[in-house]
Amino acid sequence: MVLHCTDDVVGTGAMVTVGATVTVQYVGVGQVGGEEFDSSWEAGPATFSLTQVIQGWRQGLVGMREGGRRTLVIPGRLAYGGGGNASAGIGPDETLVFTIDLLSVEP
Repeated sequence: MVLHCTDDVVGTGAMVTVGATVTVQYVGVGQVGGEEFDSSWEAGPATFSLTQVIQGWRQGLVGMREGGRRTLVIPGRLAYGGGGNASAGIGPDETLVFTIDLLSVEP
């Protein structure tokens, strides 16, 4: 399986480039059980460099524009791999689905 990106809303602002720093709102669920394992909606927006996230985010956010909403379907090999992430409830090689609102981007 390969990374699948769908633009639910196409943004009109600055575009995400490799290594950019982004501010986002997001929710992540495991594809197998459909259980939410992470979300920024209650805590507030998250800001991070694309160098600090799983490979699926590094690949999947490039080209997205501010103001957009994108859904990423990330195969396990581009997420947490064979080890999974037990503390987050993510199984080995589990496919993850994220919905991400891009609030801002800095190169």
